[in-house]
Amino acid sequence: MRAVKFALLALAAALAAWSGGACAQYPTHAITMVVPFAAGGPTDTVARTLGNSMSKALGQPVVIENKLGAGGTIAVNYVAKANPDGYTILIHHNGMATATGLYRKLPYNPLTDFEYIGQVADVPMTMLGRKDLPPNTAKELVAYVRANRDKVNLANAGLGAVSHLCGMLFMQAAEAELTTIPFSGTAPAMAALLGGQVDLLCDQTTQTIPQIKADKVKLYGVTTKQRIAALPDVPTLDEQGLKGFEVVVWHGVYAPKGTPREALDRLNAALRSALKDPVVAARFADLGAVIVPESKQSPAALRDWLKAEIDKWQPAIRKAGVYAD
Repeated sequence: MRAVKFALLALAAALAAWSGGACAQYPTHAITMVVPFAAGGPTDTVARTLGNSMSKALGQPVVIENKLGAGGTIAVNYVAKANPDGYTILIHHNGMATATGLYRKLPYNPLTDFEYIGQVADVPMTMLGRKDLPPNTAKELVAYVRANRDKVNLANAGLGAVSHLCGMLFMQAAEAELTTIPFSGTAPAMAALLGGQVDLLCDQTTQTIPQIKADKVKLYGVTTKQRIAALPDVPTLDEQGLKGFEVVVWHGVYAPKGTPREALDRLNAALRSALKDPVVAARFADLGAVIVPESKQSPAALRDWLKAEIDKWQPAIRKAGVYAD
């Protein structure tokens, strides 16, 4: 009996050691971080900055894969259906919540088909015009679009993108319905603005600050309630008369439902490490992005935030009757 008991204890110890070793081995190869938008765009910039730093903590490359289409839902559905082994993750912004209102039939559920890794950063947006657009201030811009509503167009990164939602809010605030031109991402939309093919674009500071500093666009204001450190002399749209105008882009990292806890813990630890990386902090600061506090970097905090954002946006979008399908 004593021999049997000893054998069982030895087996249990061996299994525990094997299990611990297996967990410690993750990851053994590259991890793919899926981005729902075009390379060179603002979310892609956040992803590549974050991924480069996370790879150091994980000891394996974090490879960025851009999957475009349907306002980000193609990429989200791809990750939802991916093998839950910890090697496919998703970074997404507000669209993870707003898609539930914009699409009447989603092939996934953001609250039940994913594991949560943590929030990343909040990014302000800017309202821009082509360089030769006549108005010089937000007040002048509102008057201009009201007088020229049939001639002015507004670019966005596609239905459901934050640039699309920001544009909707601007049209509501200006009380002018404009022609909207969707692109496959904000990078091509920005290229069209720089080339003078479109008139207006609301886009994240992660993409617009270089163009603003190079004086290649006309800047009408930022979309936060307070001025931002990256552009301290630029007034907000709210203070220029568009009362209550506020759009901030938030980012979260997700994994398919059923991803092992050990992998999620490693990914969350790598995320937290990256957000403490001085290189990441400096890069985000240059682009106007604000790293979220540690309290928002947990899986539970991301889930709670996503639920609150769905509750906020879904009824508002459905009331407006704006659908992407």
